[in-house]
Amino acid sequence: MSSDHSVVQVEQVGAGVAVIRLNRPEARNALNTDVREQLAMHFSRLSLEPSVKAVVLTGSPTCFVAGADIREFASASAIDMYLRHTERLWDAISRCPKPIIAAVNGYALGGGCELAMHCDVIVAGESARFAQPEVKLGLMPGAGGTQRLVRAVGKYQAMRMALTGCIIQAPEALAMGLLSEVVADDQALPRALELATQIASLPPLAVAQIKEVILAGADLPLDSALALERKAFQLLFASRDQKEGAAAFLEKRPAHFVGE
Repeated sequence: MSSDHSVVQVEQVGAGVAVIRLNRPEARNALNTDVREQLAMHFSRLSLEPSVKAVVLTGSPTCFVAGADIREFASASAIDMYLRHTERLWDAISRCPKPIIAAVNGYALGGGCELAMHCDVIVAGESARFAQPEVKLGLMPGAGGTQRLVRAVGKYQAMRMALTGCIIQAPEALAMGLLSEVVADDQALPRALELATQIASLPPLAVAQIKEVILAGADLPLDSALALERKAFQLLFASRDQKEGAAAFLEKRPAHFVGE
């Protein structure tokens, strides 16, 4: 559990679900060094926590993340930025083996949009707004906003967002393929928790393999990706959970999965 005064708070809710909440309201949850380091620390810890099966990442009811903290880099040099090695902090999120569901309300701009794209499922309130506005500061996205975005929405929408810095409303973001679901504003977090709880009740080995193969296979040639999928599929036949799932189906009873 995190302190109420921490810029990143963590709590475990229900069976197998952890919630990571950004808590820097005075700066609209802008990503400064402290926030990035705490996010990395918590994701690294939860990655190794066997009781956690899924993670929900959220901000406040009015703002997910307004972007990076401009005051931290306004006068920085190229070498200053290089030596910060922020990619190592982002890696702690992208390498988390547990499914991550983002619950987004309000603004997800710049680094906030990139943070959401580090997640596996994005649930947004209907008033949520997404953008990569770095070009307006003489910059460009630097934490996946060109690479993850083009993989999510395709070249032409990614170009439009990155080149103009335009703000995309949640319904349009859903239509573009940037989001998983759009719900009423007050339902973003409850819906994310519902999805996380559902995932946490399913066989952990199968869930882990699905996430790993989808992410790893996305950048492989199709034949290689299909081979990876096939081997992971076959591997799961060695698990007790696969046998339990098949038996429960045939016996018309609820399955009891143990992650073995």
